[in-house]
Amino acid sequence: MLPTAKIGPYTLPNPLIVAPMAGVTDRPFRLLCRKLGAGLAVSEMVIADSKLWHTRKSRTRMNHTGEPEPRSVQIAGGDPDMLANAARLNAEYGAQIIDINMGCPAKKVCNKAAGSALMRDEQLVREILDAVVRAVDTPVTLKMRTGWDADSRNAVTIARMAEDAGIQALAVHGRTRADKYTGEAEYDTIARVKASVDIPVFANGDITSPRKAQQVLQHTGADGLLIGRAAQGSPWIFREILHFLETGEYRQAPSLSEVEQTLSKHLDALHSFYGERMGVRIARKHVGWYLQSHDPDKQFRRYFNALDNALEQRDSIQQYFSGLRNGEVFAA
Repeated sequence: MLPTAKIGPYTLPNPLIVAPMAGVTDRPFRLLCRKLGAGLAVSEMVIADSKLWHTRKSRTRMNHTGEPEPRSVQIAGGDPDMLANAARLNAEYGAQIIDINMGCPAKKVCNKAAGSALMRDEQLVREILDAVVRAVDTPVTLKMRTGWDADSRNAVTIARMAEDAGIQALAVHGRTRADKYTGEAEYDTIARVKASVDIPVFANGDITSPRKAQQVLQHTGADGLLIGRAAQGSPWIFREILHFLETGEYRQAPSLSEVEQTLSKHLDALHSFYGERMGVRIARKHVGWYLQSHDPDKQFRRYFNALDNALEQRDSIQQYFSGLRNGEVFAA
């Protein structure tokens, strides 16, 4: 039986959430994942300093036109007042849930005392949580890791602090900042966080299959799951997990034709959203993810990455899948 996932006044359609990923969870990807079963999709992180929002990158990250409710926007920074202002402005622009980033392990984020680096300074964490919650009427959520490193796993302490501050839900990645994305995620700390608070807790980290999703939910007692890297090139993972959790049976993998159709529509959405020049560049990484199992020697991907216009990209995908169906080996 699926757990019921709530964030403030919002009851999600299901407990599976697209984890925010910089450079990945743009509007085309969020809409695609929602269509294929995700109950919520969180935006790429928006930098808290609103003076930098004039850039093309920030404008596209803050574009939520046509997205189903509730719309969740992640903000990142290390200054309480700046984060509070970012939360207010994003709420004015249509965000219905504000998510605070204390999980990103990237150096360029942590070096600015943001992301998971914040977990080293519990007093600053408290000030940020209080400031952002006071700034908006919308629910505020927090995404964090288990701690800075193995010797300072303080997720339970921060979880209790967050609940006291009025945070409406938590997402916990089962790694420390020092782990980055290496090794295996651990779920004992997430289980302890869940046991220590009364607000919803979502588990994150290495949820790569329907069976793993079930195991993590059972082990942690979490109210739902955040799925990130496993959805790259496999946005149908959400419906596959849902089917397994509801029936105990595996759903049939998408056919080659469906993979082609999904990828082609994703390409069109990227070209439309970003414009041809940027859309073509951004499409390359997505195609690489989609074709990992279909193009093991990377011959087609190397060819595709050299294409520089939208029509060539669309035509090449059509020709490549036609060759796959006919048992042909790709040759540039």
